[in-house]
Amino acid sequence: MAKSLNQVIVMGNVTKHPELKQLPSGQEVIEFSLALNRSYKDAKDEWQEATDYVDVTAWGKLALQCSDRITRGSRVLVTGRLQSRKWEKDGINRTKVDVLAQDVTFLEYSEPVGAEEAKSRPDPIDLSEIPFKV
Repeated sequence: MAKSLNQVIVMGNVTKHPELKQLPSGQEVIEFSLALNRSYKDAKDEWQEATDYVDVTAWGKLALQCSDRITRGSRVLVTGRLQSRKWEKDGINRTKVDVLAQDVTFLEYSEPVGAEEAKSRPDPIDLSEIPFKV
């Protein structure tokens, strides 16, 4: 049997605050959706904007890290693999493909959700105050 490659990298914004769940087995899982914005030229050679949505699932320690850092609007980079699921509902066969996260990179600094004390963030650097060219 020939080998296949199943790897995906997506970067986008979280569409809503995800909720951490714990299965009866004790395993943690979190699911969230990413909005992936893109630009393209239409048939009239004019730029158009479009958004694609992809669902992401993370398990275990990664799920816990995501629950501490991700809120609605968070920008993240997810590396993982595609996973398909099939089920039947109301006599209709359904399928879904989502991303099973293997790594999540948090692209914006954010305090852990529920942190009691906010750490002080340094002010952004004003490049005009730097005595040399950047």
